[in-house]
Amino acid sequence: MAREKITVSTGTLHWTCVESRVDSKRLYYGRYILSPLRKGQADTIGIAMRRALLGEIEGTCITRAKWKKISHEYSIKIGIQESIDEILMNLSEIVLRSNLYGIRGASICFQGPGSLTAQNIILPPCVEIVDHTQHIANLTEPINLFIELQIERNRGYHIKGPNNFQDGSYPIDAVFMPVRNANYSIHSYTNTNGHENQEMLFLEIWTNGSLTPKEALYEASQKLIDLFIPFLHGEEENLNFENNKKKVTLPLFRFHNILANLRKNKKEIILKYVFIDQSGFSPGTYNYLKRSNIHTVLDLLNKNKEDLMRIIEHFRADEINHLLPILETFSFRSLME
Repeated sequence: MAREKITVSTGTLHWTCVESRVDSKRLYYGRYILSPLRKGQADTIGIAMRRALLGEIEGTCITRAKWKKISHEYSIKIGIQESIDEILMNLSEIVLRSNLYGIRGASICFQGPGSLTAQNIILPPCVEIVDHTQHIANLTEPINLFIELQIERNRGYHIKGPNNFQDGSYPIDAVFMPVRNANYSIHSYTNTNGHENQEMLFLEIWTNGSLTPKEALYEASQKLIDLFIPFLHGEEENLNFENNKKKVTLPLFRFHNILANLRKNKKEIILKYVFIDQSGFSPGTYNYLKRSNIHTVLDLLNKNKEDLMRIIEHFRADEINHLLPILETFSFRSLME
C-alpha cells in the first residue's frame, strides 16, 4: 500500500493504493482512492483522469512488416502454418516497452521448424519485450524466415489505410494505448463534524504490462498539468504575423545565418545534449516543438528550410532573441575548434 499527502488550499488530500496486482505479464491492475474532496470535485477529476489515461499516454507498437516475394497480405507461404495476415495480427499484439522517439527498425531471423515467438525479435537497445512467450507463427519445415519490422512510439491508435501497401511492406494496425481500461466511481459521505458532504474518488486502472498502473497514474497527471500550464501564464498579444514582420525580420535573418554556419561547422555531440526545455520557450512553442519531434538544438538544426520556416512561425520574437545567444555561442565554438 502506498500513501501520499498533498497540501492544497482546501485542506490535505490523501491518495492511497488500496489494491495492486499482476494478473499476467500483460495485465496489471491498480485501485486508488483520492480524498477528501468537495462535492463535484471527484467527478471533475475522474473524467479528466480517465480521458488522460486512455488518450494521452504513449505506447510502443510494431507498425509495419516487410517480406520479400510476398504478393499480398493474404498469401500463404510454404512451411508456415499461418497466413501472412495472421502473422501481422500476431505482431500487432506484441507488447513493447521503450522510451524511444520517432521510428526504429527491428527484424526477425528464424530457422524452422519450430515456434516463432516474441523472444526471436531482434530489437534496438531502447526497446524491450514485455512477454517473450507471445506467439507469432509456427514453422513446419526447415526454412529460413526473415522479416523486417518498423517500431514506433505514439499515442491513441492507427488503422492501416487501404492503399498503404508498398514493395512487400505491410502496415499493421497499432493500438498505442498502454492503459487497457480505466474506470472511476464516487462515494459520498459526511465529514466528522457532520455539517459538510464530502466525496471520495475511486480510480481503477488496467495496463498491458508495459508500465504499471501507478506509473500510468503519474504520467497521466503530468500530461494534464502540461495541458493546463499555458493558462498559468499571462495572456499573450494576438499579433498578426504581417504586422509583426518588422519585429522579427532581423532576428530571423540572424537566425538563418547562425544555423547556416552551424550546419557548416556543426558539432553534433555538443548540440545533441542542448535540449529545447532549456531554451526558455513558452509552453505553447515548447509543446509544438515536441509534437514536431524536436527535442534538442541538433534536431532543430537538421530540419530543412521549409520545415524550419513553418516552425519559426510559431516562435515569438522574444523567443528567437532568447535562442540567438545560445546558437551564437555554439557557432563561435565551432569556428574556434
